[in-house]
Amino acid sequence: MATFVLVHGAWHGGWCWDRVAPLLRGAGHDVHTPTLTGLSERAHLLSPMVGLDTHVEDVVRLIDVLDLRDVVLVGHSYAGQVITGVADRRPDAVARRVYLDAFVGEDGETAVSLQPETVAHHWSESAAGPGFGWLVPVRKLEVLGVSAAADIEWLTPRLTPHPWKTYTDPLRLTGAGERVPAAFIECVDWMRVFESQADRARAKGWPVHDLPTGHEAMVTAPQELADLLSALAD
Repeated sequence: MATFVLVHGAWHGGWCWDRVAPLLRGAGHDVHTPTLTGLSERAHLLSPMVGLDTHVEDVVRLIDVLDLRDVVLVGHSYAGQVITGVADRRPDAVARRVYLDAFVGEDGETAVSLQPETVAHHWSESAAGPGFGWLVPVRKLEVLGVSAAADIEWLTPRLTPHPWKTYTDPLRLTGAGERVPAAFIECVDWMRVFESQADRARAKGWPVHDLPTGHEAMVTAPQELADLLSALAD
């Protein structure tokens, strides 16, 4: 069985995997769902200094302290940047990278540079205005493909602003992570902000899987996502 480390995206916390983690554990897998510095229950640690390297270090420390091996490292959305950095620093501990509707960054690239131009402009304006220059306010869930009232009610009170520096910090890679196999899952039932990233994954020769749900797949399609992750781990 596999050891999964599931890394959440912007505004979320480790709790966002609560519908997926039990399914993976029920299939016999070991599952870890860390919350990144400055988010959710760790929001009291939020500051303008929290950046991409902070979040990479969060996950590297988890792997090191728990002595995890053969990790299936899953990054949702923004966390594609995080798992790329982690795999580069701990390639011998990571068996597979899985990008769930996520950024597929190269050395020197920032998350904001990987966004479609209109989305990047909106995020920059949000950070400069209501985000006080260093935060990204939470977006409306409907934009992310969440429509069920119960899902919106569950997500809304748990989401917290995201540090903008994580989107403007460039990846710094040695190339070591390139030897870790990777796969991409694109959520195709929404505005498909990550379609270009799926194309980038295909160009790299990675398997790309379509998941017929919105961006918040761990909330809106937990069983389908858990089944696909288990299959990728095998």
